[in-house]
Amino acid sequence: QVQLVESEGGLVQPGGSLRLSCTASGSVDSIYVFGWYRQAPENERELVATATFSNVPTYADSVKGRFHVSRDNAKNMVYLQMNNLKPDDTAVYYCYATLVTKPDLWYQELWGQGTPVTVSS
Repeated sequence: QVQLVESEGGLVQPGGSLRLSCTASGSVDSIYVFGWYRQAPENERELVATATFSNVPTYADSVKGRFHVSRDNAKNMVYLQMNNLKPDDTAVYYCYATLVTKPDLWYQELWGQGTPVTVSS
């Protein structure tokens, strides 16, 4: 069974930085899309940033120029470096992956349990 395990979020002051990481643990064959979504209170879950296997990124307009997504395929990990954080970035951040397990090559779409990030002075 494959699980996505996120690092802890936290409380950050406006203008500060925080790095999240996520590990896909278990029998992973290949991870296709790997990245992050977020959900603020009373809002729908939205894309933050994802990366393909070749590290080609996609970013939400609201985080372009401030956030950077990267992945380490050898370790089955994805990272989200968040800079110049704003109060509007406050949300629960979810790791997301589309992957294939081994040995059965079963395609799955997985979510992490979510980690809270609060941006406040």
